[in-house]
Amino acid sequence: MRIALSQLTTGPRPEENLELVAEQTRRAAAAGARVVVFPEATMAWFGTSLAPVAEPLDGPWATAVRQIAEESGLVVVAGMFTPAPDGKVTNTLLATGPGVEASYDKIHLYDAFGFAESDTVAPGSRVVTIDVDGLRLGLATCYDVRFPELFRAHADAGAVASLLPASWGAGPGKREQWELLTRARALDATVWLAAVGQADPAASGIAVPSKAPTGIGHSALIGPDGTVRERLDEGPGLLLGEIDTDEVASVRRAVPVLANRRPAVIEGTARPEPSERHG
Repeated sequence: MRIALSQLTTGPRPEENLELVAEQTRRAAAAGARVVVFPEATMAWFGTSLAPVAEPLDGPWATAVRQIAEESGLVVVAGMFTPAPDGKVTNTLLATGPGVEASYDKIHLYDAFGFAESDTVAPGSRVVTIDVDGLRLGLATCYDVRFPELFRAHADAGAVASLLPASWGAGPGKREQWELLTRARALDATVWLAAVGQADPAASGIAVPSKAPTGIGHSALIGPDGTVRERLDEGPGLLLGEIDTDEVASVRRAVPVLANRRPAVIEGTARPEPSERHG
């Protein structure tokens, strides 16, 4: 299956970002992709006041993305914000297109490196997968990449690939961490990993709002053996690659880390594996 990763820099205005989604989806369709994945915060970049832009999944922004997906015949995965209790929002991935309608709320919030996502964002709790052309794909977002159990849960649910939209924070060593973590998660779960980040705003001459995590680029498609098959630099771009399910089966035969797992034991207490839920 051909997949497209759209590395772009979004801004604070959801309606303008929709124009980027439409243009990039048309390009992906013309290149023969079946799925196009956009970054976290495609709706509006971090540094924006999120509560005023958040909309429900049946609101105008998500409805427009559905229309784009329907017109292109592709499955579109894009980051948005939906309302949550107590004035907060959820950091949501919308996955929509022919035969697909699902959403994933980011489980692990970015309370690290001096940024507190949980101040304005409520965490999700469900592991979510989608099925496209008979292939199961897991959904994850940005900081989730530091938690290998989520990607193993995708594999346990039958996924052959995980889609990881992100808006990675800049800083010393952060690019190296991004590259290490994405490769490790593919290898941990023996899945293809489509890691698509916001482009580095500086690459387009855009001023960054405060210390918000607005992206460093370096999106990549990583094989189930942890090797990078396709990658981008820091600037905007559209990456195209192929997901080969036969390779997943081959790697899992050679390195059966999922089959070889045993419950961890800490001070004599067995730790259960994470629960499986998909939809």
